[in-house]
Amino acid sequence: MISTDDKLLCTQGNDFYLEGEVYTVGRIVNNKYFQLLTGSNDDHWYATLGDQGIYVSFDSMTAQSSKAWFDKIA
Repeated sequence: MISTDDKLLCTQGNDFYLEGEVYTVGRIVNNKYFQLLTGSNDDHWYATLGDQGIYVSFDSMTAQSSKAWFDKIA
């Protein structure tokens, strides 16, 4: 379960999220989708909590890697 203000560690980054950095969960949309802040000016992308784990998906025109992956910090 993900909650607002939870901290997530980026395990595989891309142009917007850096591997090894910690990011903060913003507003929860529902039990599958939530905002993940980028760390600058409250900008965010929408993250998914799915069977494969936690990720932010991008189309190939937006970022070099189509997904950034995260682990929740206990």
